[in-house]
Amino acid sequence: MQKPRAVFAGQVYLVSKKQKKKIVNILIGAALFVAAAFCDYFFIKDGGILEFAVYFVPYIFIGWDVLKKSFINIIHGQIFDENFLMSLATIGALCIGEYPEASFVMLFFKVGEFFESYAVGKSRKSISDMMELQADFAYVLRGGEIVEVFPEEVDVGDIVVVKPGQKIPLDGVVVEGCSGIDTASLTGEALPKDVSEGDSVISGCININSVLKIKVSKKYSDSTVAKVLELVENSSLHKAKTENFITKFAKYYTPAVVVSALLIAVLPPVFIGFDTWQDWLHRALTFLVISCPCALVISVPLSYFGAIGRASKDGILIKGAEYLESLSECKTVVFDKTGTLTKGNFAVTDIHPEKISKDDLLELAAFAEYYSDHPVSRSVLSAYGKEPDSKRISLIEEIAGHGIKASFDGKTIFVGNDKLMKLNNITHKDCHLSGTIIHVASEDEYLGHIVISDEIKEESGEIISKLKKLGIKKTVMLTGDKSTVAEAVAGRIGIDEFYAELLPADKVACVKRLIDSADKKEKLAFVGDGINDAPVLSMADIGIAMGAMGSDAAIEAADIVLMDDNPQKIAFAIMISRYTKSIVIQNIVFALAVKLLVLALGAFGLVGMWAAVFADVGVSVIAILNAMRTLRLKSKP
Repeated sequence: MQKPRAVFAGQVYLVSKKQKKKIVNILIGAALFVAAAFCDYFFIKDGGILEFAVYFVPYIFIGWDVLKKSFINIIHGQIFDENFLMSLATIGALCIGEYPEASFVMLFFKVGEFFESYAVGKSRKSISDMMELQADFAYVLRGGEIVEVFPEEVDVGDIVVVKPGQKIPLDGVVVEGCSGIDTASLTGEALPKDVSEGDSVISGCININSVLKIKVSKKYSDSTVAKVLELVENSSLHKAKTENFITKFAKYYTPAVVVSALLIAVLPPVFIGFDTWQDWLHRALTFLVISCPCALVISVPLSYFGAIGRASKDGILIKGAEYLESLSECKTVVFDKTGTLTKGNFAVTDIHPEKISKDDLLELAAFAEYYSDHPVSRSVLSAYGKEPDSKRISLIEEIAGHGIKASFDGKTIFVGNDKLMKLNNITHKDCHLSGTIIHVASEDEYLGHIVISDEIKEESGEIISKLKKLGIKKTVMLTGDKSTVAEAVAGRIGIDEFYAELLPADKVACVKRLIDSADKKEKLAFVGDGINDAPVLSMADIGIAMGAMGSDAAIEAADIVLMDDNPQKIAFAIMISRYTKSIVIQNIVFALAVKLLVLALGAFGLVGMWAAVFADVGVSVIAILNAMRTLRLKSKP
């Protein structure tokens, strides 16, 4: 039997079924209302109990659940909501003999509710697509047989078999097979990624061509798909300031209008005469219908929710409306260099030895860098092309921001930047070439240096240009690389400022200074590769982790996660945030303006219940349709 977590697609189906039921109920209710109006016009001459009866049938059919919700909420102390306002207004209309108005208001209220549920369902579709990333089952190779189990029951080290068309259930390494995998659900990118033996793969992707055998490297709870699903599920918990304002506004606004309606019904008859009481009661009931804050309470969260869903289609995971709103106020974007603006594909481009051969210099560097996962270290080992004998090296000490100190064949060697050489009082030569310079020394003797270069991403220059067009005032680059390298990269892509030769702590301090010096109303976003930038991602107003597939640190620390390494999506994320905020402002201004106008007219008896229906349901529908425009935003900035 399938576990509850895997029935999400079924839940989407049930929502659709409910919507169909709502449509049927509205159509039946509308037919009953038309029949009541027909009978009233042709057969009922004197009104009275017969007119009440024919209109009460569609009223109770359509509005029973509204009356029921209102009663239950009152019992639980939740009095002032839209169900209470509708119940109070329509029951009052029935009491004063306005039977058609009572029935029609309830019918239109249900129409508005349907549009609300339809819009929310449409916004949720993008989120539900993300939820379907998880595989229902994993096929594990045990005792020479393939066993079907839940992904949660697979252990690290198990071999899972993934056939063409199946989702990869857990993160791991391909141990047999060669195929293309579809990463579109995670990254939004249509082109498949080719993988073969030795390549890492992540859960949530779809195997395309042939059977893959994958050795599991993480439990399901720690897998990429589990982290992404947790992020998506919790996105609604982080509300924007505007959402919080609307929630507080509705909390005080609704009781205020109920009291105002009561005063309208009672005070004028006291001073003018009780023979006008019914007219003022009608005005008070109209006032109640107009005042319902549905347009604001529904459309504002819907705008943000729809935008988060739209962004997820392009592999942009936003942890909540709070961060989406903050991004719209961003005026400074700070980039980490390596892996963000550059490809991070370091390669040895020059070897300059002193007193020893090029091969011997490269060998010393490779042995020292053997246990490091830094891209520079990987490039040295790649250039060496052999597996170093680990028995020849010991006492490895990695000095952050400097390099490595180790014992090789009994001698102390130093491999790192010029700071490491100065720290150990080793006289060394500067290099005129642009790139990362790795100096090598044995004991106190300088042996030469190796030049490693990193390639700038093709999109980096374009993203800087687009950010400036979007009104970003300042772009900044941080790097631990040499000033000459940083200057060359910044000049080529158009970065406004750069800070080089930074230790990890220096990057945090630098971002703090930039935040402190900026206008308090303006936000700062930091963009990093998500592997070693967690402290800076956490400190920035908006932390954006780029190229974060499979990176737990990125998903944990960042506010926005780009599932691939395409910097173009930063501009699109900013566009979504600003577009969404403009829609939210439009809805707030439109809803309040219409409601205040019709409220004033209703209080003076210049409009009736029909205008009240437009001011409530009509405005809500228009605001909802406007909010749904976030779903149709094109990804080309």
